[in-house]
Amino acid sequence: MGTTKFAVTPGFEVGGTLFKPEQLQVLGSIVGEDAKIELTTFKQLYVEMSEDGVEQAKKKLRESGLEIHPAGFYTKSLITCNFCKGAEEAGLQVAVRLNEAIGGHEVPSPLKIGFSGCALATGEPLLKDIGVVKMRDAYDIYIGGEGKTLRAVLGSLFMQDVPEDKLIPVVERIIRFFQANGKKKEKFSKFIERVSLETIREAAAV
Repeated sequence: MGTTKFAVTPGFEVGGTLFKPEQLQVLGSIVGEDAKIELTTFKQLYVEMSEDGVEQAKKKLRESGLEIHPAGFYTKSLITCNFCKGAEEAGLQVAVRLNEAIGGHEVPSPLKIGFSGCALATGEPLLKDIGVVKMRDAYDIYIGGEGKTLRAVLGSLFMQDVPEDKLIPVVERIIRFFQANGKKKEKFSKFIERVSLETIREAAAV
Protein backbone atom coordinates (compact mmCIF):
# COMPACT_ATOMS: atom_id res chain seq x y z
CA MET A 1 0.00 0.00 0.00
CA GLY A 2 1.35 3.43 -0.97
CA THR A 3 1.20 6.76 0.80
CA THR A 4 -0.65 9.98 0.08
CA LYS A 5 -0.01 13.58 1.13
CA PHE A 6 -2.45 16.31 2.07
CA ALA A 7 -2.32 19.66 3.87
CA VAL A 8 -3.92 20.56 7.20
CA THR A 9 -4.66 24.04 8.52
CA PRO A 10 -6.76 25.36 11.41
CA GLY A 11 -8.06 28.34 9.47
CA PHE A 12 -7.73 31.58 11.40
CA GLU A 13 -9.33 33.86 13.96
CA VAL A 14 -8.41 36.92 15.98
CA GLY A 15 -4.93 36.02 17.18
CA GLY A 16 -3.88 34.40 13.91
CA THR A 17 -3.56 30.87 12.57
CA LEU A 18 -3.81 28.73 15.68
CA PHE A 19 -3.77 24.97 16.09
CA LYS A 20 -5.64 24.01 19.26
CA PRO A 21 -3.98 21.38 21.52
CA GLU A 22 -6.90 18.99 21.09
CA GLN A 23 -6.59 19.26 17.28
CA LEU A 24 -2.93 18.33 17.41
CA GLN A 25 -3.82 15.47 19.72
CA VAL A 26 -6.35 14.17 17.20
CA LEU A 27 -3.81 14.55 14.40
CA GLY A 28 -1.17 12.60 16.29
CA SER A 29 -3.56 9.85 17.32
CA ILE A 30 -5.01 8.98 13.92
CA VAL A 31 -2.33 9.36 11.25
CA GLY A 32 -0.28 6.41 12.44
CA GLU A 33 3.28 5.90 13.68
CA ASP A 34 4.73 5.82 10.17
CA ALA A 35 3.19 9.11 9.06
CA LYS A 36 5.35 12.12 8.28
CA ILE A 37 4.26 15.62 9.28
CA GLU A 38 6.00 18.65 7.77
CA LEU A 39 5.54 22.31 8.74
CA THR A 40 5.44 24.41 5.56
CA THR A 41 6.30 28.06 4.97
CA PHE A 42 2.63 28.82 4.23
CA LYS A 43 1.34 27.88 7.70
CA GLN A 44 0.10 24.44 6.73
CA LEU A 45 1.07 21.00 7.98
CA TYR A 46 1.76 18.48 5.23
CA VAL A 47 0.74 14.99 6.32
CA GLU A 48 2.02 11.94 4.45
CA MET A 49 0.39 8.70 5.54
CA SER A 50 -0.79 5.31 4.34
CA GLU A 51 -3.49 5.47 1.68
CA ASP A 52 -5.69 2.89 3.36
CA GLY A 53 -6.49 5.14 6.32
CA VAL A 54 -6.47 8.57 4.73
CA GLU A 55 -10.21 9.10 4.17
CA GLN A 56 -11.10 8.17 7.74
CA ALA A 57 -8.28 10.39 9.01
CA LYS A 58 -9.50 13.35 6.95
CA LYS A 59 -13.03 12.85 8.29
CA LYS A 60 -11.87 12.93 11.92
CA LEU A 61 -9.61 15.92 11.30
CA ARG A 62 -12.49 17.89 9.79
CA GLU A 63 -14.67 16.94 12.77
CA SER A 64 -12.03 18.50 15.04
CA GLY A 65 -12.35 21.79 13.14
CA LEU A 66 -9.32 21.47 10.89
CA GLU A 67 -9.35 22.28 7.18
CA ILE A 68 -8.01 19.81 4.61
CA HIS A 69 -6.34 21.02 1.43
CA PRO A 70 -4.48 19.29 -1.41
CA ALA A 71 -0.67 19.33 -1.31
CA GLY A 72 1.45 20.27 -4.28
CA PHE A 73 0.82 22.66 -7.18
CA TYR A 74 -2.31 24.29 -5.80
CA THR A 75 -3.35 27.65 -4.41
CA LYS A 76 -2.60 27.53 -0.71
CA SER A 77 -4.93 28.45 2.12
CA LEU A 78 -4.91 32.15 2.90
CA ILE A 79 -1.93 33.41 4.93
CA THR A 80 -3.11 36.14 7.29
CA CYS A 81 -2.06 38.62 9.93
CA ASN A 82 -3.18 38.24 13.56
CA PHE A 83 -6.17 40.61 13.18
CA CYS A 84 -4.79 42.69 16.04
CA LYS A 85 -7.28 45.49 15.38
CA GLY A 86 -10.21 43.14 15.97
CA ALA A 87 -12.35 40.95 13.75
CA GLU A 88 -14.55 43.62 12.21
CA GLU A 89 -12.01 46.40 11.70
CA ALA A 90 -9.38 44.03 10.31
CA GLY A 91 -11.81 42.26 7.96
CA LEU A 92 -11.75 38.78 9.47
CA GLN A 93 -15.02 37.68 7.82
CA VAL A 94 -13.80 38.93 4.43
CA ALA A 95 -10.62 36.89 4.95
CA VAL A 96 -12.70 33.80 5.81
CA ARG A 97 -14.71 34.15 2.58
CA LEU A 98 -11.56 34.79 0.56
CA ASN A 99 -9.95 31.69 2.02
CA GLU A 100 -12.97 29.59 1.05
CA ALA A 101 -12.83 30.96 -2.50
CA ILE A 102 -9.12 30.57 -3.24
CA GLY A 103 -7.94 27.39 -1.52
CA GLY A 104 -7.10 24.24 -3.48
CA HIS A 105 -7.15 25.37 -7.12
CA GLU A 106 -4.67 23.56 -9.36
CA VAL A 107 -2.10 26.01 -10.76
CA PRO A 108 1.17 25.84 -12.73
CA SER A 109 3.18 26.39 -9.52
CA PRO A 110 2.14 26.75 -5.86
CA LEU A 111 0.40 30.08 -5.31
CA LYS A 112 0.62 31.89 -1.95
CA ILE A 113 -2.00 34.52 -1.13
CA GLY A 114 -1.68 36.82 1.87
CA PHE A 115 -4.10 39.09 3.73
CA SER A 116 -3.47 41.85 6.24
CA GLY A 117 -6.16 43.81 8.02
CA CYS A 118 -4.38 47.17 8.03
CA ALA A 119 -1.45 49.11 6.56
CA LEU A 120 0.96 47.63 9.12
CA ALA A 121 0.83 44.54 6.88
CA THR A 122 2.15 42.23 9.59
CA GLY A 123 1.10 39.19 7.55
CA GLU A 124 3.72 40.21 4.95
CA PRO A 125 1.27 40.21 2.02
CA LEU A 126 3.72 42.11 -0.20
CA LEU A 127 6.01 39.06 -0.13
CA LYS A 128 3.27 36.76 -1.42
CA ASP A 129 2.26 35.99 -4.99
CA ILE A 130 -0.98 37.87 -4.33
CA GLY A 131 -1.29 40.19 -1.36
CA VAL A 132 -4.42 41.89 -0.02
CA VAL A 133 -4.25 44.81 2.41
CA LYS A 134 -7.36 46.28 4.02
CA MET A 135 -7.26 50.08 3.89
CA ARG A 136 -10.17 51.47 5.90
CA ASP A 137 -13.27 50.37 3.95
CA ALA A 138 -11.53 49.13 0.80
CA TYR A 139 -8.66 46.85 -0.24
CA ASP A 140 -5.38 47.24 -2.08
CA ILE A 141 -4.13 44.24 -4.07
CA TYR A 142 -0.45 43.56 -4.77
CA ILE A 143 0.96 40.82 -6.99
CA GLY A 144 4.36 39.34 -7.73
CA GLY A 145 5.95 39.34 -4.28
CA GLU A 146 8.79 36.87 -3.78
CA GLY A 147 10.24 36.32 -0.33
CA LYS A 148 11.83 32.90 -0.77
CA THR A 149 15.02 34.05 -2.45
CA LEU A 150 18.25 35.92 -1.71
CA ARG A 151 16.83 38.74 -3.81
CA ALA A 152 13.47 39.23 -2.19
CA VAL A 153 11.02 41.33 -4.21
CA LEU A 154 8.01 43.27 -2.96
CA GLY A 155 4.78 42.86 -4.85
CA SER A 156 3.65 45.60 -7.23
CA LEU A 157 0.48 47.54 -6.56
CA PHE A 158 -2.08 45.88 -8.81
CA MET A 159 -5.37 47.54 -7.87
CA GLN A 160 -6.18 50.19 -5.29
CA ASP A 161 -9.36 50.96 -3.33
CA VAL A 162 -11.10 47.74 -4.40
CA PRO A 163 -14.54 47.56 -2.73
CA GLU A 164 -15.36 44.52 -0.62
CA ASP A 165 -17.83 43.07 -3.14
CA LYS A 166 -15.22 43.17 -5.93
CA LEU A 167 -12.26 41.77 -3.97
CA ILE A 168 -12.92 38.04 -4.29
CA PRO A 169 -13.94 38.20 -7.98
CA VAL A 170 -10.71 40.05 -8.81
CA VAL A 171 -8.52 37.53 -6.97
CA GLU A 172 -10.39 34.62 -8.57
CA ARG A 173 -9.81 36.11 -12.02
CA ILE A 174 -6.09 36.47 -11.35
CA ILE A 175 -5.96 32.79 -10.38
CA ARG A 176 -7.92 31.69 -13.45
CA PHE A 177 -5.68 33.73 -15.75
CA PHE A 178 -2.61 32.07 -14.25
CA GLN A 179 -4.25 28.64 -14.61
CA ALA A 180 -5.00 29.26 -18.29
CA ASN A 181 -1.76 30.95 -19.31
CA GLY A 182 1.02 29.91 -16.94
CA LYS A 183 3.67 27.38 -17.95
CA LYS A 184 4.25 24.24 -15.89
CA LYS A 185 6.40 25.05 -12.82
CA GLU A 186 6.55 28.74 -13.79
CA LYS A 187 6.71 30.95 -10.70
CA PHE A 188 3.99 33.56 -10.55
CA SER A 189 6.55 36.40 -10.41
CA LYS A 190 8.14 35.10 -13.64
CA PHE A 191 4.70 34.73 -15.19
CA ILE A 192 4.01 38.42 -14.50
CA GLU A 193 7.30 39.41 -16.14
CA ARG A 194 6.41 37.34 -19.21
CA VAL A 195 2.82 38.47 -19.79
CA SER A 196 3.00 41.97 -18.14
CA LEU A 197 1.21 43.48 -15.20
CA GLU A 198 -1.18 45.39 -17.46
CA THR A 199 -2.30 42.25 -19.29
CA ILE A 200 -3.19 40.59 -16.00
CA ARG A 201 -4.93 43.77 -14.82
CA GLU A 202 -7.12 43.75 -17.94
CA ALA A 203 -7.96 40.07 -17.44
CA ALA A 204 -8.90 40.61 -13.77
CA ALA A 205 -11.06 43.69 -14.22
CA VAL A 206 -14.65 43.33 -12.99
